[in-house]
Amino acid sequence: MDKITKISVTGMPEPAGNIYSNALAVGPMLFMSGMTAGEPTGDAYEQSVRCFERIQKLVEGGGGKMSDVVKITVYLTDIAYRPDFGRARSQFFSGRMPCSTLVAVSALADPGYKVEVDATAVVGGS
Repeated sequence: MDKITKISVTGMPEPAGNIYSNALAVGPMLFMSGMTAGEPTGDAYEQSVRCFERIQKLVEGGGGKMSDVVKITVYLTDIAYRPDFGRARSQFFSGRMPCSTLVAVSALADPGYKVEVDATAVVGGS
């Protein structure tokens, strides 16, 4: 059985109170918690880019690259943000796209957040 390893990266603090981990690796699998923009500012496009930048830091911190991402789950507080999110996603993925689920929700952890994205990667899989 593979050991579970916590992935921590510089510039992305772990959640206060040790209530969850940003990312855990199990063998080549990398599981990431939902990433918000970090600060609840900006429009849906800007927040989406920051979500993906944070995911990219975690993937690279786990030894992978964005093309290793196999699944994302997207939470939008307004389905009208879908085109902005899609534009941001296309900056981080091309060719074979990860599997994706998109859900409209009534709220996220802070009223200013418009987008949250979680991801799963297989490091070395691309």
